[in-house]
Amino acid sequence: MRYAIVPVTPFEQNCTVLWCEETRRAAVVDPGGDIPRILAALTREGLQLEKILVTHGHIDHAGGVAALAERAGVPIEGPHVEDRFWIDGMAQQSRMFGFPGVQGFTPDRWLQGGDSVCFGNVTLDVLHCPGHTPGHVVFFDAAGRLAQVGDVLFQGSIGRTDFPRGDHGTLIRSIREVLFPLGDDVSFIPGHGPMSTFGEERRHNPFLSGRYG
Repeated sequence: MRYAIVPVTPFEQNCTVLWCEETRRAAVVDPGGDIPRILAALTREGLQLEKILVTHGHIDHAGGVAALAERAGVPIEGPHVEDRFWIDGMAQQSRMFGFPGVQGFTPDRWLQGGDSVCFGNVTLDVLHCPGHTPGHVVFFDAAGRLAQVGDVLFQGSIGRTDFPRGDHGTLIRSIREVLFPLGDDVSFIPGHGPMSTFGEERRHNPFLSGRYG
């Protein structure tokens, strides 16, 4: 599997294009907006979009999902159904954060921990990692040792938990009990900012060392 990170929206959210090298079929993870930029990335690599994957229901990650799905005619998978209230409230998020004309959507498939998602010859494991939002999921490529973690974990930081139904203790457990056991060698693409590894964050992230709770 290969990937390309496409920053979108004023929040510079890391939308990611993942693709199977054998079939050139792709999935787009978290198309928060700037659909022409995402489509250009697909065209540049000569890819056929197969589906859209969503880690959670915040507008910078999900605000462009409906538009891309309609334009490309592809299904939507994720997040976990516990984020339904965020997706149902997309119009309110649009007004709150100044994202005009954002449409809500209903995923073709809600995901749970233990599920898998496929495109081309690639299969990703689905991990339920609540805390930032109650329905947040992570996509893990076990063969490639790569995780798409959305807003659960960042280089040197962790996801916010001050939004509705966020919970700090739950987020920390998701990181320590679900993500870190995957292995220190796993690289991850966060929802914002540069990539890192689980080992680097386990050793040096101040929010996971006790200095910030």
